[in-house]
Amino acid sequence: MIHAPASIDATLDLLRAESYVADRGFATVLFLALRLGRPLFLEGEAGVGKTEIAKVLARALGRKLIRLQCYEGLDSAAALYEWNYAGQMMAIRLGEASGEHDRAKLAADVFSERFLVKRPLLQALEADPAGPPVLLIDELDRTDEAFEAFLLEILSDFQATIPELGTIRAPAPPIVIITSNRTREVHDALKRRCLYHWVDYPDTARELAILKAKAPRVPAQLSKQIVAYVQAIRQEDLFKVPGVAETLDWATALVELDAVALDPALVSDTLGVLLKYQDDIVKLQGSRAKEILDQVKAGL
Repeated sequence: MIHAPASIDATLDLLRAESYVADRGFATVLFLALRLGRPLFLEGEAGVGKTEIAKVLARALGRKLIRLQCYEGLDSAAALYEWNYAGQMMAIRLGEASGEHDRAKLAADVFSERFLVKRPLLQALEADPAGPPVLLIDELDRTDEAFEAFLLEILSDFQATIPELGTIRAPAPPIVIITSNRTREVHDALKRRCLYHWVDYPDTARELAILKAKAPRVPAQLSKQIVAYVQAIRQEDLFKVPGVAETLDWATALVELDAVALDPALVSDTLGVLLKYQDDIVKLQGSRAKEILDQVKAGL
């Protein structure tokens, strides 16, 4: 079993080894979350690398990644467990056909673990030879307050109660990463159980380092122009400014087009890779795209 890093510097090294470029502030809160066995709550705009950190930790520590993708209407049946009702009915009919009429015995049989369908939260409480898994609760803000309240027992005590079986406790706390795009505020009761970090858009130096790590095929001069251009349009009044994920997509697309430098036509033609709303694309096409590009090149 690979153990968690023993220092902040070791945490930074672990992230770098998986091509995840983080600042020291983020490495500090991640180190503390791992050391203290506390869930880590990450908020920030979409595409800044919140989900990726769970994948990086699972790879770097050799742990299983268990992902609970949140959505409106998510409940315990989809998140924790449900019973295999078809299998239970079949077992009851077979028992009755074989002459078994003891209701208590039938109930004990059909509500046994072999008919339990384990969903992500329950899977995360199971022992694993490789060590406690990484549990990713992704985009928690898409759920409602009732689901948040349901999570409190698991995040506080790393246990879950199944009425028919009793309380199931994790032998060791899983590594829990919770993400939110802040489409709504998450309740304080849940936040209190976690360490918190706001994941912001990277500055120019860090975004260049991310691009170099994740897209090494992009020429150095083109990388500088891409990052400078993205940094510039994040200052524009857009409905949705591009995140790091869009920067990487745009860089990859430009390499596929054999681009060695940005020009106004190329920028306008590929804005659909970088921006995801038509109003934003219209706003930056044509003369405005050229103005920003001229400013970027003048500053390099």
